[in-house]
Amino acid sequence: MRICKYLLSFALVCAGSVHGQITGAGATFPSAAYQTWGVEYQKRTAKQFVYTPTGSGDGQKKIIARAVDIGASDIALPPAELAKHGLIQLPMLVGAMVPVVNLKGVSANALKLNGAVLADIFMGKVVHWQDPSIKALNPGLRLPNLPIVRVVRADKSGSTETFTQYLSMHSEAFEKTLGRSGLPAWPAAGSPLKKGEGNDGVVKLLKELPGAISYASYDRVLKQELTSVALRNGKDSGYVSVSERAFRAAVLASGMYKTGDESRNLLNIPREDAWPITMTTFVLLEAEPKTAAAVQDAVQFIYGTQLSGDLLLKNSGFAPLPSMVQARFAARLASIQPKDGSFISLRTSAGAY
Repeated sequence: MRICKYLLSFALVCAGSVHGQITGAGATFPSAAYQTWGVEYQKRTAKQFVYTPTGSGDGQKKIIARAVDIGASDIALPPAELAKHGLIQLPMLVGAMVPVVNLKGVSANALKLNGAVLADIFMGKVVHWQDPSIKALNPGLRLPNLPIVRVVRADKSGSTETFTQYLSMHSEAFEKTLGRSGLPAWPAAGSPLKKGEGNDGVVKLLKELPGAISYASYDRVLKQELTSVALRNGKDSGYVSVSERAFRAAVLASGMYKTGDESRNLLNIPREDAWPITMTTFVLLEAEPKTAAAVQDAVQFIYGTQLSGDLLLKNSGFAPLPSMVQARFAARLASIQPKDGSFISLRTSAGAY
């Protein structure tokens, strides 16, 4: 990545934790990227990064309870919550959530949906693949004579919160009945409703159920060869197929890129080639640990991902952060203030990969 390796405004010392293991838990959306980074970090430092993908809600709970070194969440905590729990929050990478289907004879991106129809499907209002609202968006596409099966997350999820926020933007009925939520009360009436644990759990169910529709991270779409749906773009002028290029386009047209504001929403960006369900994922660290040694390894790991970890993201289904956001990483990590007055080290070689 393009972060300045010399942006260090505090002491570089060699002290570090001697645990030999960093623990992390939370968001399932970026778990493959974190695990890839962890493998490379261990090669370079002989220290393990053990990440458990338990969902964003659990990641927040675990870091608040100080049960892990790093908590991961796809939903940014507001400043008041960070202050309350003594945490700092850092963006890590950009990816995409993708509607996916199990429809025999329908190829990837052949099925076109807009936000309003997609919301009706997940509310259980549109229950069959030959519904007139779906046919109207797909003239000439041979739709199967199958009922729709909704597959959703059983656990509290940042991915679900992002997806429901997108649907709420396009459907007043969805916003009023379900709204933005990491664990919505999906209506049981209408089409069949199945629930899976984590991104991988919903993908497993999707593959087993003909006629199913769900939502998954783009890296899983690639690795599992899932059938993605093309979506109406944010400019409402056509349909976009998911790709790294499409969600990079969303970033380039966003406030995050233009101003460096990492909290800016990447949903439904009004650019014709931008993927409309693009999202940033975050990590949470202790802001005032007892000692530098308590967080040293976690800080080194996080800093290393932003120095050169993007090389490992190539063709992974994720994209690095804009350079304006990356450039603030050293200063943000420097804001960690150990209570005993000790200093945290940023080693630009051992921690970079």
